[in-house]
Amino acid sequence: MPLDPRVRRIVNFINRLDRGRGIHFVDQRRISANVASRLGGLVMPAGPKPASTTDVAVRVDGGRIRVRIHRPHGPGPHPLHVFIHGGGWAIGTLDERDPRCRQIVAGADCVVASIEYRLAPENAYPTPVEDCYAALLWLVEHADEHGIDPSRISVGGESAGGNLSAVLCLLARDRSGPRICHQWLDVPAVDLTKSQPSFREVPDGYLLDAAVIDAYLDAYLLNPDQAKDPYASPLFADSHADLPPAWIMSCEYDKLRDDGAAYATALREAGVQVHHEVLPGHVHPSFAFTRMVPSAADYEKRAIAALRKALHP
Repeated sequence: MPLDPRVRRIVNFINRLDRGRGIHFVDQRRISANVASRLGGLVMPAGPKPASTTDVAVRVDGGRIRVRIHRPHGPGPHPLHVFIHGGGWAIGTLDERDPRCRQIVAGADCVVASIEYRLAPENAYPTPVEDCYAALLWLVEHADEHGIDPSRISVGGESAGGNLSAVLCLLARDRSGPRICHQWLDVPAVDLTKSQPSFREVPDGYLLDAAVIDAYLDAYLLNPDQAKDPYASPLFADSHADLPPAWIMSCEYDKLRDDGAAYATALREAGVQVHHEVLPGHVHPSFAFTRMVPSAADYEKRAIAALRKALHP
């Protein structure tokens, strides 16, 4: 179908804004991310205020990272949703995704822990992967003090955050780590070799151009051969058996569209329960524009309802 008319207006506006500004360079993207942090609440309304929001410092190999813990109202322990922001492994902030995390807290009645993993290119693969896994272990170890039920854990993220969420499920399985009951992957990048058909079929101009993807991959991977590593590209795992049930969303006009479809197929063939859908008329980031686009708001409600059902069986 053609672009959603509201999405079309957003695409046209952003393309005019970015014309000639070198947006494909990571440093320029970080400048844009600072603006995005301030605009986050304009595209997605914040949910009700959580009972508490606490930033904690988690020790990781080579330093510390910040994890922001939002707790719901009511007595615990509550299930936990680990949220991993997107941004090509090179940009993105906790503040930018606070509105979405607050919506999830209220809608799914769970603790949401948002991870501020260290960013590329200064912290290339596998540092963001290991940061997220260390944060998951820390949250389980400190579950009691934060009102978390460690027997009910889900993970989820967007784009690069969807990649890291899928990898987190692989690591938890392969390292006999915490049991994860649900993975929620929005527009995930799961094949960093760029070999899926949509990378070629979807043209530039839909808010995720080929040059942007290349810049992110150059920042994230120390060498191109790492794109075939299963913990960089979870599609290439030797086995997808015994992974958590998955909710996967792709967008019609997104170069990563077929990444999500391929991962859904791989999980199903391994016996994993999967819900996969393609948002018609949407581009890579437009699912987040819930204040502006009714179909994005509808998707968010359905995805959060599915998360609530998984965490409160």
